Amino acid sequence: MSSSTLLPRSRTTTPVRAPDPGAPGPVPRDRPVVALVAALLGFTVITVDVSAVNIALPGIRADLHGGMTGLQWVVDAYTLMFAALMISAGALADRAGARRAYAWGTGLFALASLACALAPGIGTLIAARVAQGAAAAVVMPASLALIRQAYDEPRRRARAIALWTVGGSVAMAAGPVLGGVLSETVGWRAVFLLNLPVGAVILALLTRTAPSPRRSAPLDVPGQLTAVTALAGLAYAVIEGGHAGWTDPGVLSAAAVAVLAAVAFRAAEKRHRAPMVPLPMLRQREVGVPLAVGFAVNAGFYGVVFLLGLYCQQLLGMSGIATGLMFVPLAALITSTNLVSPRMAERVGRRPVIVTGQLVLAVAMFALLPLGADTPLWLVLLLLVPTGIGGALAVPALTALLMDAVPGHRAGTASGLLNSLRQTGGALSVALFGALIGGSGGSGADGFAVGGMRQGLVVVGATLLATAGLSVWLLPRRGGRAS
Repeated sequence: MSSSTLLPRSRTTTPVRAPDPGAPGPVPRDRPVVALVAALLGFTVITVDVSAVNIALPGIRADLHGGMTGLQWVVDAYTLMFAALMISAGALADRAGARRAYAWGTGLFALASLACALAPGIGTLIAARVAQGAAAAVVMPASLALIRQAYDEPRRRARAIALWTVGGSVAMAAGPVLGGVLSETVGWRAVFLLNLPVGAVILALLTRTAPSPRRSAPLDVPGQLTAVTALAGLAYAVIEGGHAGWTDPGVLSAAAVAVLAAVAFRAAEKRHRAPMVPLPMLRQREVGVPLAVGFAVNAGFYGVVFLLGLYCQQLLGMSGIATGLMFVPLAALITSTNLVSPRMAERVGRRPVIVTGQLVLAVAMFALLPLGADTPLWLVLLLLVPTGIGGALAVPALTALLMDAVPGHRAGTASGLLNSLRQTGGALSVALFGALIGGSGGSGADGFAVGGMRQGLVVVGATLLATAGLSVWLLPRRGGRAS
């Protein structure tokens, strides 16, 4: 309900909004469609950036000579910062106000994109990707908060959020195509330059939306710092371990840092008066299991996207455009399955849908094992079908189960934690696949190790089978609302 409905209808009782220093002049009170478009564009651009860069990797490698390790960090530097900061970015949006935080995140994302496009070397590109990931972590929750602010009526808000979600699916489909077209015709730097006009449009739209209220929201700085350190140490150990060896002193040191940071994170969360991850919440089965499933599902999906982007261009000799187009049917399957999943969950219960989705995705991992340099393209496309169905079947059901398991005031925390674990699963999967296909597991063209690819598929497939077993064992069959 808007604040104006609490006042009598009178010429003298007009609600007064606090002035926003960032606004150039009077701001229209009711511009929900403008806010929705701004939020949708932001979510779209940070999603496109993930999938488009995967297709541009061969061009980056040829131009900046970064090797497989460098390519892994180009992907994971973005994803890890996105994952680590997303948990507490919602609190920042609350403190600054959704519109202001969204403008900050969008501006930083545009500047970081420009730095990516101008990067003279792989190290500079990776540093700019870190900044991009930090900005994306602010954009994601602030975009949802902007929609929540713009739409007071629940039914209209639900439709707006549905459009926001579909926009992410469309962006996932468009990303590989845009990445292929731009990297083939203009060059890989154009993939990042595309973000600049989009960012300018978003900032212009924000001047036509209402200022956002601020509220006190404590930031968990010790928890945030230890979380970033733990994830970075773990990713470094996995990425470098595949190339330098798992007993390399640097790899062992990074693993030790990750363990110590994880212990420090747990201690910080126990002591903080407003922890970003309330530890008692994780002990609930309907919370802990969906988080584990979300991690495994994204490990399978993003690992396959990273893997096949390189496989098609390096082993099959496909162009960037052809490789991008290959992912369009996959995105269509994801979108359609996302629509079917909630209806199936209503009919048979959430647990069967969650378990089935994981099993289908595990089958997809094992089905890709025969891939080689002489595999026909039609067979590759056919084997991608279960990849598109599995994760899209499980995620809506596990998200609904998680949201029902936590009280309303913890919904933002639970959502941020789920998205963070999903991004972490994708980042570590990319690290694992990159380490294995760049190693000695049976080399192919351009140093692509087919044997390493198969090892990675087995590891991820086994992880999905394990989380499916946890789901059967620990989740209630119907997945009803927690009391």
